[in-house]
Amino acid sequence: MDWKIDNAHSEIAFKVKHMMISTVTGHFENFDAIITTNDETFNNATVAFNAKTDSINTKNKDRDEHLKSEDFFNSAAFPEMKFVSKSFDGQLLVGDLTLRGVTKEVELNADLNGVAVDPYGQTKAGFEITGEISRKEFDLTWSPVTEAGSIVVSDKVKLVIDAQFIKQA
Repeated sequence: MDWKIDNAHSEIAFKVKHMMISTVTGHFENFDAIITTNDETFNNATVAFNAKTDSINTKNKDRDEHLKSEDFFNSAAFPEMKFVSKSFDGQLLVGDLTLRGVTKEVELNADLNGVAVDPYGQTKAGFEITGEISRKEFDLTWSPVTEAGSIVVSDKVKLVIDAQFIKQA
């Protein structure tokens, strides 16, 4: 059975340290995902996800434009990031993440919050998915240093995904 992401009730976010003293949060506004599974335990499910890199939103237009540029996502050349799972045991989601043309295996913690029927009769499943990647491993290497020697943008990027899926008929 297939489960399609409910974009209105899902958030694809990341957090990264800025100047090592604060955290900037960003979201992707244009994304899609589907889970294929045999049952509602989701064990051994397969997950396919993609997001348009030019849909990034950090609540700062200038920063968003910089993130879309060649310094970071290079959205013109690499318009999409993708994730395709290899395994899911109910807690650990392992798969290939492709970003800027670079594919690396990543491990994400995935908590199934439950399955419920909404007031409209749709069966939905909710997940909290978290993990951390090294942006430099994906050729996101822009890394100036301040006069005081502080790194402007951390290499480590936290992924924070709250996703609700709708069971397809």
